Amino acid sequence: MTPSRSDRLLSPTSVAARRRCLQQALGLGALSLAPASVVLAAAAPSAHDNDEQALVRQVWQALQHSSWIADGSIGARRIVYVFTDPNCPYCNKFWADARPWVRAGRVQLRHVIVGILTADSPGKAAALLSAANPATALAAYEGAQVDAVAKTLAAGHPRPLGAQGLTPLNPIPPAWAARLNANDQLMQALGLRATPALVWQDASGGLQTRTGVTPQTLAEAMGPR
Repeated sequence: MTPSRSDRLLSPTSVAARRRCLQQALGLGALSLAPASVVLAAAAPSAHDNDEQALVRQVWQALQHSSWIADGSIGARRIVYVFTDPNCPYCNKFWADARPWVRAGRVQLRHVIVGILTADSPGKAAALLSAANPATALAAYEGAQVDAVAKTLAAGHPRPLGAQGLTPLNPIPPAWAARLNANDQLMQALGLRATPALVWQDASGGLQTRTGVTPQTLAEAMGPR
């Protein structure tokens, strides 16, 4: 799936619709969404600032309570949530590109697993989430495919990831199907329409979102090495 910036998706005409979706997903009151992110003003607090701060807290809480797989140290100072489809080649590229920050203990990625790309994506997603050790399962699955994915992307022919020993769940147990559905609804409520989609808090406490990972996005989201 070709990556794109979320500011292209959150157009002014769509903000009201996204607000309604977010209200339904998070059970919030009236919201005000900036086109590409929710940024807290540095000026003196106001009622609007308080609304924005409440939005950031509640969105962050919704992400914390979603079904995600930890990737990196629990002691990392920066947390980046990434909506990940197990068949997404660009998700795999981001996984590989993020290794220097993750291995250095600077960033913990939290992969909010969704199954939206191909017919067996939901089954693969459920298999990862329900694994005995989801973090180990995800690392093995993504790590085994880095070289092959890099070659297909370099050739301009992206394709879904292979199985690499991961057997999709079929049928998906209702409890795991419900978790996947909740992750998908949260992704949509945040106005994110493709994977990988990143959500993080910047230095000023603002909530930043991006769909697709350009080199600039990688540097912004992950911070100094």
